[in-house]
Amino acid sequence: MKRPAISHGRRRRFGAASFLWLNLAVALLAARAVEPYLATNAVDSIALLPPPPSLEAVEQATDLAAVHAAFEATPEDERWRAEREAPLVPERFAPVIGEWFDTKRLPKTAHLLERAKLCARAPVAAAKEHWKRPRPYELDARLRFGGKPESTWSYPSGHSTVGTLQALVLAELFPERREAILAIGRRIGWDRVRTAKHFPSDVYAGRTLGQAIFRALQTNAAFQRDLEAARAEVTAAQRGTISNPAP
Repeated sequence: MKRPAISHGRRRRFGAASFLWLNLAVALLAARAVEPYLATNAVDSIALLPPPPSLEAVEQATDLAAVHAAFEATPEDERWRAEREAPLVPERFAPVIGEWFDTKRLPKTAHLLERAKLCARAPVAAAKEHWKRPRPYELDARLRFGGKPESTWSYPSGHSTVGTLQALVLAELFPERREAILAIGRRIGWDRVRTAKHFPSDVYAGRTLGQAIFRALQTNAAFQRDLEAARAEVTAAQRGTISNPAP
């Protein structure tokens, strides 16, 4: 049976409808896009951070010896725990905030943390590419551990930078748990030494950079606005958790 022909007018209406749906889809995707609060040059990591030790320096040998000491003193099950917890998700802080803390249920808090995290991308990448420091396991194969090798340079530690930044933002939302939150931020960086992914000096540089990014965020109006919205959201969530305890 021959399929009936579609009239020119119907084709145009069908095309117009398709065009509208396409535009709507593009608009929805754009609305979901998350941008960092800061411009890419807001924090000059190369000017801020000291250079890492050169490969020939005594400092470098000492740094590598510290990696060996941390790696060898860490039981293998602890190394695997650190490897499993390497993804930089906010729920890493749930043990000290409360098991109710789940950013899937806190969209404003998730938005705040994601935009803040993106502010670390450019300064970390710029410093890594500027100094091009090899990873510890690239200098000593005995330190190889875990899955695939890292795809970026060693200095500064991105995990330490983001862990510090996340901790400082969350400490603003939960000031009563500030010290415990900051301790987890420090551990995120140090775990990377225990698994021989970074030198201690990488981690210390990451902490400095994370603090600098946070200071820049404190002067950003959009960040402050989203921080207030997240405060209201977590306060409401905490009240709900207390008034409706889990069975």
